[in-house]
Amino acid sequence: MFGGGRAELVLTDPTDLLKTGIEIEVQPPGKKLQSLSLLSGGERALTAIALLFSIIRVRPVPFCILDEVEAALDEANVTRFGNYLRNFQNDTQFIVVTHRKGTMEAANVLYGVTMQESGVSKIVSVRMEDLKEDENLVVKE
Repeated sequence: MFGGGRAELVLTDPTDLLKTGIEIEVQPPGKKLQSLSLLSGGERALTAIALLFSIIRVRPVPFCILDEVEAALDEANVTRFGNYLRNFQNDTQFIVVTHRKGTMEAANVLYGVTMQESGVSKIVSVRMEDLKEDENLVVKE
């Protein structure tokens, strides 16, 4: 995700494995090894996403729900995140809550909730495949 770098998971109390915590130490490209808490919001988000994808790569899951995990990322990294999600599409279904265009563009199907009148929500869906084929967007209600 970073285009390099490394991370380490460090036990906070290796003598008590049942009560120990885990610290994440990260070395983004061109920087020194440091605690996750010292990174910027975008770097922390990328680190968390990279850790999640690493776990899923080793232990695939049928589905994963993500809630605005890419909110702190810049546009280039949002696009990279969206493209990276596609690497897992054969094994894992992702349900992603997002407001970011780059993530939406990587989706197969978008679901949205609108409120046209006070107190009445409406769910709409768009298959991205249909959108690419037909310039006249038809939204299913």
